[in-house]
Amino acid sequence: MEQKQSIEQFKGRARLPNFAIPRRYDLHLKLDLSACTYSGTVQINVSIVEETKFLVLNALELDVHEVCFTNSHGQQYRPSDVVLDGDEEFLVLVFDQALGVGEGVLGIGFTAVLNAHLKGFYKCTYLDGGEKKNMAVTQFEPVDARRCFPCWDEPALKATFKIAVDVPSELTALSNMPIISEKLDANVKTVYFEESPIMSTYLVAVVVGLFEHIEDTTSDGVKVRAYCPVGKSDKGEFALNLAVKTLDLFSKYFSTPFSLPKLDMVAVPEFSGGAMENYGLITYRENEMLYDHLHSTTARKQRMAIVVAHEVAHQWFGNLVTMEWWTDLWLNEGFATWVSYMATDILFPEWKIWSQFLQQTTGGLVKDALEQSHPIEVEIHHARSILEVFDDISYKKGSAVIRMLQSYLGDDIFQKSLSSYIKRYSGKNAKTEDLWSVLSEESGVKVSKLMYAWTKKKGYPVISVKAKEHILEFEQTQFLSSGLQGDGNWIVPINFSLGSYDRHKSFLLETKSREVDISDLVDSFDNEQLWVKINIDQSGFYRVNYEDKLAARLRKAIEHNSLEATDKFGILDDAYALCEACEQSLSSLLSLMDVYRKEVDYIVLTNLIDVCYNVVKISSEAIPDSANDLKQFFINLLLFPAEKLGWDSIPGEDHFSALLRAEILQALVIFGHDQTQKEALDRFQTLLNDRNTPLLSADTKGAAYIAVMRNASISNRKDFESLLNVYREANTVQEKERILRFLASSPDPDTVLEVLNFFLSDEVRDQDIIYGLFGISLECREIAWTWLKENWDLILSKYGAGLLLTHFVRDIVTPLCSNEKADEVEEFFASRVHPAISMTLKQSIAQVRIKARWVEHVRQQQSVQELVKELACKK
Repeated sequence: MEQKQSIEQFKGRARLPNFAIPRRYDLHLKLDLSACTYSGTVQINVSIVEETKFLVLNALELDVHEVCFTNSHGQQYRPSDVVLDGDEEFLVLVFDQALGVGEGVLGIGFTAVLNAHLKGFYKCTYLDGGEKKNMAVTQFEPVDARRCFPCWDEPALKATFKIAVDVPSELTALSNMPIISEKLDANVKTVYFEESPIMSTYLVAVVVGLFEHIEDTTSDGVKVRAYCPVGKSDKGEFALNLAVKTLDLFSKYFSTPFSLPKLDMVAVPEFSGGAMENYGLITYRENEMLYDHLHSTTARKQRMAIVVAHEVAHQWFGNLVTMEWWTDLWLNEGFATWVSYMATDILFPEWKIWSQFLQQTTGGLVKDALEQSHPIEVEIHHARSILEVFDDISYKKGSAVIRMLQSYLGDDIFQKSLSSYIKRYSGKNAKTEDLWSVLSEESGVKVSKLMYAWTKKKGYPVISVKAKEHILEFEQTQFLSSGLQGDGNWIVPINFSLGSYDRHKSFLLETKSREVDISDLVDSFDNEQLWVKINIDQSGFYRVNYEDKLAARLRKAIEHNSLEATDKFGILDDAYALCEACEQSLSSLLSLMDVYRKEVDYIVLTNLIDVCYNVVKISSEAIPDSANDLKQFFINLLLFPAEKLGWDSIPGEDHFSALLRAEILQALVIFGHDQTQKEALDRFQTLLNDRNTPLLSADTKGAAYIAVMRNASISNRKDFESLLNVYREANTVQEKERILRFLASSPDPDTVLEVLNFFLSDEVRDQDIIYGLFGISLECREIAWTWLKENWDLILSKYGAGLLLTHFVRDIVTPLCSNEKADEVEEFFASRVHPAISMTLKQSIAQVRIKARWVEHVRQQQSVQELVKELACKK
């Protein structure tokens, strides 16, 4: 009884007790790929820092045996009890005799299954000469090293790792470090890897499969390899080139060389995320690493550059210097996101990637406007809830507030500070305060005070602006999409321009409100051409609400093309958010959208298209009689750039033309533009006769596939079945991904049900279902919800409670649009809640209720339908 009570003391904790600390792991894994099992032994050098009868470490879904602790005097201790607790995810070793303070070695033998859930040590399949075979891959972040071997699975408990694996002799085995030697015994080879530097368990990696590789070397002599499926090594050249360049770039930027002798990148056929920054062995899903100039879109090429830069940046920010606990995940992900844009901008200046960074900022603003948001620094109470903070707050808000701080402190000070931070905490763990401390030392600014509310509290402000004679009045309140009043207060870096970018001013808004005298910038504020734009270049993480007079002047400034693209983006983005929160009318938003008719800039137009999509979703509920007029208005907005771009690329055209062509053609098809739909269907027929037709490029295929599905129904199946055949015959991951994105875009419920069941079939890899779920049509959102309820148990057993499950909840629940549906969702999940989806579920339900409120608000607006009719007729 006493022993049981003693074990109870370890339950319900987010973290392990700290009376023993691991120093070194000697891990040997023996794989049986045909049975999808493995056995292993691990010898862990441990420092006992407090006398104890218990060793408590992490283990999950392992069969543990042969446990022995040997102290530095050679005395052996075998546990009297071995307790594996699946709920707590720990292994408790109970000893009759206390283990004394000092060094020792804990030896554990274990066996396990290579699971099918894309986490821990898992199996996936590849084709070898048409035959399906198994391979093995690890994915340990955040807390799944414990699924592979018993360990102290927390980022602060760093150790060195010596790894060996037994694998079939014909396969390639990769790990974090270079291979020292191989020993062959019949058809099995044992591969021994060099001992690693000190690192966290979540960064340990092993990949076993059939690959071919290409390689290059950095200017510092680091060997970089890209491991690709057999026959596709040429598709890894773009990623390899990027990795070499970014390793050199970051070595200089952080004033610290890459800390390992090699960096491998490997494209694996099944992977739950996009990529994972394992130390020295970055794993990618294939379409994030393999670039195919025929089948990869321009957008995919750009994303690949950002993803590779992001993962390489982690080798410093995350791997060399690691967050102390998952509360500070944003130190990894926010910084890697921000610095990946910086690197991409240096490598591809013609992409103007910082303007596209605004999409990151907007993603963060949208998520953080929910009452159910969380601070950047978030408390973690359960291991399985960690997955949920790999979200838009950690990545997008995190990177956006870094950019805001960098903009405030200046590039040089910021770089110098980051170099000092990396040097100071190299090989160690750090907290947010540690970074602020270094930045404060270098800049002389009290960064901790400046940034406190931005990272410790959820939410952000909306800055309301009014003008009176020579005074601008600023007031901050917390912005919430629900329309409720928040009580936050931030120190906000404000910058603004008056009538010209040459006339500008900056200050810190530290209080609820402040008046700023602008008489030093202008003689008179009566001139109606004199616009005021707050948050120049959108470098700040906040919204702006202009009084009517100032909003009207900005509309004129947009019409006269007086503003930079980033500022035109920001004005529209803020207006949309305020409209959704019922702070402004839909009529005022539509009137603003109308002044973007001659817009040609990529970043502005993509935002305009997103706003169009979202307004259609609301209006279909609020003013269904105006749906066709509204779509006609949106078609009119897009025809100017569409006619300039056409369907076919022009030799030598810029990067943005290709990006924009894809977005605009897809939008015109979705909004029902007859001419675009007809052209798309004609070109699709050409594709069926010639898969390599130049009439459909990688960038324009999406529009054709949407056109097929928008016209598909149970009675009109021919093109739909042809598209399914294209999917089945496609031999590139890029083409399969593209088709999956649009298969569920049909307005026909029976067709979409068939597609949803197809997603669950063996024809779609588990990892790829996320592409299809995101593309479910507006018309079929309620059918999809019914399908999810009916298939929930199957989905949970097939995909497990991991990253993929959050996509089902978010992508199917969020599009719903009434309080009745929100109640239904709450009721359904009341008995099915799980730590891996609880936050996602709450946020998704909140977004449904926000839309329901907006629908009611639009219904009460008298003049909106007349305005829509008027705008639809305007050429």
